[in-house]
Amino acid sequence: MAAEKLRDLSQPIDVAVLDATVAAFFVTGSKEEVVQFSLRFVFWTWNIELEKRVGVSRTVSLYNASFGGKLNRASTAFQGIRRAAADQILRDLQANPDMWLQVVHILQNTKSMDTKFFALQVLEGVIKYRWNALPVEQRDGMKNYISEVIVQLSSNEASFRSERLYVNKLNVILVQIVKHDWPAKWTSFIPDLVAAAKTSETICENCMIILKLLSEEVFDFSRGEMTQQKIKELKQSLNRHVRLFFRILYPNFFKLIHELCLYVLSASQRQDLIRSTLSALHAYLSWIPLGYIFESPLLETLLKFFPVPAYRNLTLQCLTEVAALNFGDFYNAQYIKMYTIFIGQLQTILPPNTNIPEAYSNGSGEEEAFIQNLALFFTSFFKFHIRVLESTPELVTLLLAGLEYLINISYVDDTEVFKVCLDYWNLLVSELFDAHHNSDNPAATVNMMGLQMSFAPGMVDGLGSKVMQRRQLYSNPMSKLRGLMINRMAKPEEVLIVEDENGNIVRETMKDNDVLVQYKIMRETLIYLSHLDHDDTEKQMLRKLNKQLSGEEWAWNNLNTLCWAIGSISGSMAEDQENRFLVMVIRDLLNLCEITKGKDNKAVIASNIMYVVGQYPRFLRAHWKFLKTVVNKLFEFMHETHPGVQDMACDTFLKIVQKCKRKFVIVQVGETEPFVSELLSGLATTVQDLEPHQIHSFYESVGSMIQAESDPQKRDEYLQRLMALPNQKWAEIIGQARQSVEFLKDPDVIRTVLNILQTNTSAATSLGTFFLSQISLIFMDMLNVYRMYSELVSTSITNGGPYASKTSFVKLLRSVKRETLKLIETFLDKAEDQPHIGKQFVSPMMEYVLADYARNVPDARESEVLSLFATIINKYKATMLDDVPNIFEAVFQCTLEMITKNFEDYPEHRLKFFSLLRAIATFCFPALIKLSSQQLKLVMDSIIWAFRHTERNIAETGLNLLLEMLKNFQHSAFCNQFFRSYFVQIEQEIFAVLTDTFHKPGFKLHVLVLQHLFCLAESGALTEPLWDVATVPHPYPNNAVFVREYTIKLLSSSFPNMTAAEVTQFVNRLYESRNDPSEFKKNIRDFLVQSKEFSAQDNKDLYAEEAAAQREQERQRMLSIPGLVAPNEIQDEMVDS
Repeated sequence: MAAEKLRDLSQPIDVAVLDATVAAFFVTGSKEEVVQFSLRFVFWTWNIELEKRVGVSRTVSLYNASFGGKLNRASTAFQGIRRAAADQILRDLQANPDMWLQVVHILQNTKSMDTKFFALQVLEGVIKYRWNALPVEQRDGMKNYISEVIVQLSSNEASFRSERLYVNKLNVILVQIVKHDWPAKWTSFIPDLVAAAKTSETICENCMIILKLLSEEVFDFSRGEMTQQKIKELKQSLNRHVRLFFRILYPNFFKLIHELCLYVLSASQRQDLIRSTLSALHAYLSWIPLGYIFESPLLETLLKFFPVPAYRNLTLQCLTEVAALNFGDFYNAQYIKMYTIFIGQLQTILPPNTNIPEAYSNGSGEEEAFIQNLALFFTSFFKFHIRVLESTPELVTLLLAGLEYLINISYVDDTEVFKVCLDYWNLLVSELFDAHHNSDNPAATVNMMGLQMSFAPGMVDGLGSKVMQRRQLYSNPMSKLRGLMINRMAKPEEVLIVEDENGNIVRETMKDNDVLVQYKIMRETLIYLSHLDHDDTEKQMLRKLNKQLSGEEWAWNNLNTLCWAIGSISGSMAEDQENRFLVMVIRDLLNLCEITKGKDNKAVIASNIMYVVGQYPRFLRAHWKFLKTVVNKLFEFMHETHPGVQDMACDTFLKIVQKCKRKFVIVQVGETEPFVSELLSGLATTVQDLEPHQIHSFYESVGSMIQAESDPQKRDEYLQRLMALPNQKWAEIIGQARQSVEFLKDPDVIRTVLNILQTNTSAATSLGTFFLSQISLIFMDMLNVYRMYSELVSTSITNGGPYASKTSFVKLLRSVKRETLKLIETFLDKAEDQPHIGKQFVSPMMEYVLADYARNVPDARESEVLSLFATIINKYKATMLDDVPNIFEAVFQCTLEMITKNFEDYPEHRLKFFSLLRAIATFCFPALIKLSSQQLKLVMDSIIWAFRHTERNIAETGLNLLLEMLKNFQHSAFCNQFFRSYFVQIEQEIFAVLTDTFHKPGFKLHVLVLQHLFCLAESGALTEPLWDVATVPHPYPNNAVFVREYTIKLLSSSFPNMTAAEVTQFVNRLYESRNDPSEFKKNIRDFLVQSKEFSAQDNKDLYAEEAAAQREQERQRMLSIPGLVAPNEIQDEMVDS
C-alpha cells in the first residue's frame, strides 16, 4: 500500500514515507533499528498482521527468542531485501515524467539530506533532457525557487557552512539551468549574480563557486567521448569564438566578472571568500579577453597575494594560466614585469639555496602542491616567453635564476613533477640543438625561422653568431641539466636486473611502460645535450664513474643511472672521441667488478657492463681485444646464477654477435684460430649452467657467427660442431625408439625432443640456407616422430573427450608437433629461393603433415600447418600450383567448419587460414579458377566472414585477400561471371564495416576496395550487366549508372538522418574522385563524420596513413642526427670486415 501511495503522483507525495524508502536504500540506523525496519518492511510486503497485534518491539523479542545468535545474518539478509525493494521504488519514481513536479514540495518538507539529493537528482535529469520542452512558467518557477533557496542558505554563515553539500548540489542544478537559458533566455543572470554577490560576503563566496562551475561547464566537452587532443582543439577554437561572441552580443559579461573579482580581492579580508575568488578567476583566465588581464591592475593584485601562504597556491595557478597564454609579442612588457616581480618574491619565499627535494619530502600537502605548481609556472612561462628574458643582461640573470629553480625542482622525488619538468627540458634542448645543428646550413636556419628569402653575405655570420651567443648563454644550465639527466636516467628496456621493494637485486618480472616512455624522452634529451657539448658530457660521466671506483658515491642506483646514461648516448660522439671514452668506461667497469665484493653488488655491476657494451657495436668492431674481453666476460656471467644475469648475458651476446659477426670468423692479429672455432671447442662448458631458453639464444648467436663464414667447407664444419651435442642426444632417442616406440611416450623424453627441436629452430633462424645439411640429417626422423605424436594426440582426445586436449601430456605432445612445424617453416622462410630445396621438403610433408591435419579431430589440428603452407606458397610461388588442390582439399573445408561457428573459437586458425588463402590467391590464382562455383562461394563467404571480424589482424588479412581476388578476377576470363555474382554483395558488406566504428582500423583497406569497385564499374571491363536482368524491368544504360544508383539507394536506407541530396552529392563526389586515391579517401572520411557515425569518436584510424607518413618523416629526421636512433635499432648490415 505504501509503495503504491508513493507511486501515485496525482497528489502531494508523502515525504515521510519517501524519507523511509530513501533511508532503506542507504541502510542507515543502528543494528536494532535496522532489524525493526527490516521486519516492518518484510511484514508489510508479505501482508502479515503480526506487528499490528503484538507491536514491533515484541516482534523483535519473539524473533530473538526464536533465532538467537542468527540476528546478524538475518539482519543482513533483511537489509538486502528491503534495499532491493526501496531501489525499485526509487527507480520507478525517477522514471515517472511527473516526479519532478514534486521536487519543490519534497525539498520544503524533508529534513533528510539523502532525500533532498534524490529530489535534486530527479530535477537534474529533467533539466538535462527535457528542459526546453517544459512550459515557460514551470521553467521560470523552478529556476526562481532554486535561486531563492541558494540565496537563503548562503546569506547566513551558519547555514552556509552546515549545509555546504546541499548548497553545492543546488549550485550544480542552477548551472545546469543556466547552460540552457543563458544568455538568450536569462540575460540578467550575470548582473543578478554580481548584484547578489555585493550584498553579503557568504553570498559572494557562493557566487564565486557558481561562476567557477559555469566556466567548467562551458569547457565540458563530453569527457569520455573525445580524446584529450580533440578537447584541446575544441577549447582553442572556443576561446576565439567565445571572445568574439561575448564582445559582440554580451560585452559586459567579462567586465562584470572582472570588476567583481577585483573588488573582492581589493576590499575583502575574508580568507574563504578570497580563496573562492582566486579559484573562480583561475577558471576564467584562459578565455577572458586579454585586456582585462594586461590592461588592468589584475596582475599586480595577484602578485600581492602570492607571498601570503593561504593564497599562494591559488595565486600561482592563476599566474600559470597567464604564463601559458601566447599571443605574440604584444604584451612582452607586462610579462617582463610580472616575471621580475614574481622572481623577487619567490627568492624571499623560497631562497635559492633551499634544498628543494628535501623540503618537498618533508613538507605538508600544501607545500608539495606549491612545488608542483611552481614547476607548472616555470615550464609554462619559459615555453612561450623565454625569448623575451634573453633581451638584456638584467633579464638574463632572472632567467638563469628561474632555470636554476626548475633544475632543483627536477630533482624532486615525484614522478608527475619530474614529467612536467622533463617535457620542458626536452623542448628547450631540442630547440637549442636545432639552431646549433642548422647553423652549418644557412638555408635550413632561415627556413627554420620562417623566412623564405635570399640573404646577403655576412647575414650567415650574423645568424651563426646569434646561435653561438644563445648557446653560450645556456651553457651553465645545460651543464647542470646533463648532471640531472645522468643522475635520474630511467631504466632501459634491455636491463633485466632491478632492485625490489625490499632492497634485493632480482630479475624484472614485468616491463614498466611508463618508465620506458620516460627513458625514451630522457635519452633523446641527453643526446641533444651531448651534441651541444661533447666534452662536458664526457667529463661529467667519467668524473661520476671515478667516484664509483673510489667508493665516494658508490650505490646501486648511482651506478645504474650513470651506466644507463652512458649507454643512451651511443652514436652521438665522433668515433675517435667515442673510442677514447669507451676504453676508459669499460676498463673502469671491469676493474670495479673485480674489486667489489658481494653477489648482489657484482650482479648490479655485471648488468651495467652488459648494457653499456651492448650499446656500442661500432666501438667493439674497431677494438678486437676489447670485443674478445667483453665476450669472454659474458661467458663468465653465463655461469652466474643470480636472477637475471644469465638472461642478460645471453641477450647481450646475441646483440653483439649480430653487429660484429665477421670479427668472430677471421683469424685476428695475435690469434691462432678464429674465435668461433675456439668457442665451439669449449661449447659444452660455456652452456652447462644455462637454462634451455638461454641455450637456444646462445645457439642463435653462434649460428649468426657461422652464417658470416664465406668458406662453405668451414661453415659446414662449424655447423656440425655446433649441433654435435643435440645431434648426439637425438641419435640416442631415435635409436631407442627403433627398439621400442613406447620409449617416445615418456614425458621426459618428449621434453628432450622438444628442447632439441627448439635448439635447431634457433640455429636455423640465423643460418637460413646454410642450415640445409643439418635439417636434412634429421628431417625424416622428425616427421616420423611428428606422425606418431599426432596419432597419440588424436587417440587421447577421441577417448578422453574435449578436456583431454587440456591435459599436460597432450599439451606436451602438441608442443613437439608445433615446434616441428615451426622449425620447417623457419628454415624454408629464411632459406634462399631455391626450387630444389622446396621439392626436397614439401613432398614428404603432403602425407605426414597435410593428410594428418585433415584426419585429426578439430582440437588436435595445429594452426602452424596453415602458416607453414602459406610460407611455402609465398616462397615458391607458382611452382606450388600443382600442389594447391591437395592443400585445399586437406585444409579448407575442415578449417572453415572450425572457424565459422562463432567469432571466438580457434583464433590462431582464423588468422593463419586467411593468410594461406591470400598466398594462394596471390601466387597460385589459376588454382582458384578451377574451383567449382560452390567451392568459390565458400571462399568468398569466408573472406566476408574474415573482414567482418573485430580482431584487427584477421579483418586486415581478409581485406588484403579480397583485394587480391578482385585484381586477379578482373584480369581473368571469368571477370563478368565473378563480378555478376559478387560485386553488389561485396560493396554492401564493405559499406557495412566501413560505417561500423568497431572496424575503423580497416579504413584504408575499405577505401581501396571501394575505389577498385568504382573504377571497375566505370572502366568498361565488365561487358555484362551487374543487375539481375530477369527481375529489373527497366535496364540501366550501363553498369556505372547501376552502381551509382544502387549506392545511393543503399546509403539512403542506411542513413535516414541524411537527405537524399546529401547522399547523392557524396556518391557523385566518389565517382569524380575515383582515380585520385587521396581525394577519394577524403570524401569517404568526410562522409563518415557527416553521417554522425564517427563524429564523437576517436578517429585516428581514419588518418592512419597520414600518421604513418609523419612517423616516417620523424624517423628520417632522427636518422639525420647522430645517436638519436640507437645503433642497435638501425637495420643495416654494419659491415664489420
